[in-house]
Amino acid sequence: MATTVTLLLGAASSPGPAAGDGAARDGFQCSRLLPKKKQQRPRWVLCSLKYGCLGVGEPGEAGGRSAASPVYSSLTVSPGGDAAVAVVSSEQKVYDVVVKQAALLKRQLRPSQQQQQAPPAVARELDAPRGGLGEAYARCGEICEEYAKTFYLGTLLMTEERRRAIWAIYVWCRRTDELVDGPNASHITPQALDRWERRLEDLFAGRPYDMLDAALSDTITKFPIDIQPFKDMIDGMRTDLKKARYKNFDELYMYCYYVAGTVGLMSVPVMGIAPDSKATAETVYGAALALGLANQLTNILRDVGEDARRGRIYLPQDELAEAGLSDEDIFKGVVTDKWRKFMKRQIKRARMFFEEAERGVTELRKESRWPVWASLLLYRQILDEIEANDYNNFTKRAYVGKAKKVLALPVAYGRSLLLPYSLRNNQT
Repeated sequence: MATTVTLLLGAASSPGPAAGDGAARDGFQCSRLLPKKKQQRPRWVLCSLKYGCLGVGEPGEAGGRSAASPVYSSLTVSPGGDAAVAVVSSEQKVYDVVVKQAALLKRQLRPSQQQQQAPPAVARELDAPRGGLGEAYARCGEICEEYAKTFYLGTLLMTEERRRAIWAIYVWCRRTDELVDGPNASHITPQALDRWERRLEDLFAGRPYDMLDAALSDTITKFPIDIQPFKDMIDGMRTDLKKARYKNFDELYMYCYYVAGTVGLMSVPVMGIAPDSKATAETVYGAALALGLANQLTNILRDVGEDARRGRIYLPQDELAEAGLSDEDIFKGVVTDKWRKFMKRQIKRARMFFEEAERGVTELRKESRWPVWASLLLYRQILDEIEANDYNNFTKRAYVGKAKKVLALPVAYGRSLLLPYSLRNNQT
């Protein structure tokens, strides 16, 4: 019988509790599971998929200490520590995308290569009607303001070029999401999503279909943005057409990456990394990924009742079973002690991702941090509201009131002025 251990790979965050101190109290098991044979020695953080970090160390060292920024991957090993059987988990697949995006950004930031590897130019007057790119970006801004008012307000601190680029990305993501969640969702087929992906490829090739496409097509000529996260988001929409259950968190993790983690990977090249940051590009991308995952997990926990009425359950089936719950319990929508205990564990996991995201936000360019901080603080408060509702996310919708939103803005702005975490860490 194999034991699955989650490994976090990265750099520059604070370690979790060492195995054997706080870990045992939360039901964690962290022993010397990894083989001790000679191998390359990346830094790892031992962590549980279900609960949180168990300790930090070199491969084969339980509870060792080092600095690492989690990007999640799994390894399956035998209980006796014999030869490990590697499993290509969702976390590892996503980490591979993170590495690719970070490498693209680093190449763009090298002055000697910027001129050699400049992206192909796209004609500035594309086939956008009535006013060209200026009007295209303006319309993206209007849509962002209408549907994401707090985030839109934060973007106004960014430089004009970065602000307009973020609007263009936001609008493409919203249009993609509405294919399966919008008013015409019942008519969307896999073939329609295939057409949307071909349209994306045309957009990246400088052949936009409409005004809103033109804004994004222009944006990708100015920033090192890769097509992969966009394609992955479309794969998330495909998943929604055919899948209504997730057998474990590994499956749910991949879905959360597709529909939300991708947004972070799209945005980092536009947001930019602070010139004085000591963090690696992989660390910043990993934190952006963590924020997307945290936001989506929060969405899932907030919308349990709404999703159940559509026949969907975005909760790990194995963890429901461990808690003594079934699909029928979700459809009945009765808050019980079992449900409260289950929800506490799910909320704890979401907060773990928010904590990881916090460190990365500080590494962004100062003028780009406010909208990200606002999003992080407001979304995290939804978890507080679920708790305030006594975990009744069946018939009560947890939401952050207007007064709390207003109060969060100056807090977010204050945090956007803080020194990058990597610099604070070096000074201690």
